[in-house]
Amino acid sequence: MLLGAVLVLLLLGGAAPASAHAGLRGADPEDGSVLESAPRYVTLTFTESVGLLEDSFRVYSPENRRVSLGEPQHADGASDTARIDLPDGLAEGTYTVAWRVISADSHPASGAFSFSIGKPSPTAPAVPAEQVEHPVTKSLYDTGRHLAYIAAALLVGTAAFVALCRPPDPAPLRTPLLTGWWTLLTATVALLVLRAPYETGTAPATAFDASAFARTLTGRPGIALLTRLALLLLTAAVLLWLSRRPAPEPDRTPRAHLAAGAALSVGLALTWAAAEHASAGIQVPLAMTSSVLHLLAMACWLGGLTALLLTLRRTRTPPPVATVARFSRLAFASVTVLVVTGVYQSWRGLGSWAALTETSYGRTLTVKLVVTALLLAAAGLSRHWTARLAAAKAPVAVEERVPQLVGAAGAGPETKPGTGGPGNEEPGTGKPRTEEPGSGEPEAGPGDRPRPPADEPDRHRRALRLSVLVEVAVGIVVLLVTSVLTGTLPARAEAAAAETAGTAPVAGLPGASTVTIPYDVGTPGGKGRVQITLDPGRVGENGVQAVVFGADGGLTIVPELRLSFTLAAKDIGPVDARLTDRGGYWATSDLNLPLEGTWTMKATVRVTELDQVSASRKVRIAR
Repeated sequence: MLLGAVLVLLLLGGAAPASAHAGLRGADPEDGSVLESAPRYVTLTFTESVGLLEDSFRVYSPENRRVSLGEPQHADGASDTARIDLPDGLAEGTYTVAWRVISADSHPASGAFSFSIGKPSPTAPAVPAEQVEHPVTKSLYDTGRHLAYIAAALLVGTAAFVALCRPPDPAPLRTPLLTGWWTLLTATVALLVLRAPYETGTAPATAFDASAFARTLTGRPGIALLTRLALLLLTAAVLLWLSRRPAPEPDRTPRAHLAAGAALSVGLALTWAAAEHASAGIQVPLAMTSSVLHLLAMACWLGGLTALLLTLRRTRTPPPVATVARFSRLAFASVTVLVVTGVYQSWRGLGSWAALTETSYGRTLTVKLVVTALLLAAAGLSRHWTARLAAAKAPVAVEERVPQLVGAAGAGPETKPGTGGPGNEEPGTGKPRTEEPGSGEPEAGPGDRPRPPADEPDRHRRALRLSVLVEVAVGIVVLLVTSVLTGTLPARAEAAAAETAGTAPVAGLPGASTVTIPYDVGTPGGKGRVQITLDPGRVGENGVQAVVFGADGGLTIVPELRLSFTLAAKDIGPVDARLTDRGGYWATSDLNLPLEGTWTMKATVRVTELDQVSASRKVRIAR
């Protein structure tokens, strides 16, 4: 059942579309601009630091031929920029720039835009297809990421269970410990080999390109993977050294062992934090600390659950209640850390409540929260059965009866407790009651605690095994959703990229550009987006076409759509576009924008007779 769930989720995760994690903040030359003379270079600025590839830039001439370029570099040493020098003697016309970089969180990002020298070409060159990931490479790489998360949880969690919960017979836990180590080692090697084709979006066979592999070893993700390999080898040496030493006392783990395990675990967790979301964006030191704690708490809880399940099922004798109680305390502490760090990471990644339902990151996070809630419910059930098992194993308090001395005041002859004395005569004889042969158990008195049935601990232990099994199954789902979440563009970064992206070229319309403005009137069915196309998007007369999409992504009809333009720097506007309903879309052909600059385009959407909303975007109007 667990293996089936893993395979299904791996396939679903591998089929997900790629997400670019570095947004383009600006370009020089600007998209759609017309220059009097050829620029010396093309410079891109991103929302976070980026890594460069040998093929980070591709520039196409007006004849759609590739322009020979040099090595890309960072502009003025700024890590959030990318620059390429252009050759001398570029001819007049429209040039297209396609780019591809590696985000700080190790994911590739790509795009394209155009600019013109002298005047635009009569027919704009076709924008090259975006260089996306190769499907086989992406599936293999994502599978390696999923397995690495599961293996880390198994390795760290099992080791933590042995060290902190101290099961009397740790022999059955050798298998999950070795399985976690070998799986993490294999997945890390696979990720290191596939890193170059994953970055360039090529087939897995290109992994054997020596120059590409050498570049991988010097990048941040490659260095993190190499560090992980070194830590795994050191972990193997430590485990081998411990296996040859005398077994420690069953109720105590040496502090040196705990310190070594904690240092190796923190080091492994840092190899994830240094190459994913926590390494980019706001509050990086705090985010990396939170990421390390989140990963370790997850491993102690879910990996420890697997160790507890194997201990309950495979040991010759049932584990003592103290071992189960120690894990219960460890799990509670882990859940507390997960909640605190999870709330912070959610705030950091989302940026707004609306992003929880309007972005891929928010929707994936919602799925994780729902599955985590199910996991917490299963954990609560396991905690309940742990308490019941501890109560069933507790010693039964029996009221002690002290025999009276012969001749003591108020006492008769010395009798055996429960067999003689006043009130213990045989009915109708007046003689003391005699004990039946073989009955050595005292009868329960008024203050005695009732003894539990003999099979009650076994019944509680079986229930605990079942609830822990459910926890492990749901925990695997949480791990896989988490690995998918790390491969999804954070909503905060997506919003930053959308605010600064400006306009994008439209294929087939020379110089035309499109802008998308989301809206939400706060009522059922009052959410959607307006896609606005400006043709040619330059000073003078422009045509405007606007299409409204509903919450489901389909075309929708609205009673009214108004569009205005304001150039605050020159105190011009608002200029009303005077859109008219053309039967399914809104348009005008005589919008006059007199000056170049960055205009504010404001769209007002009226969804009903009473409900309307306005939203604005910046748009660059070139000469």
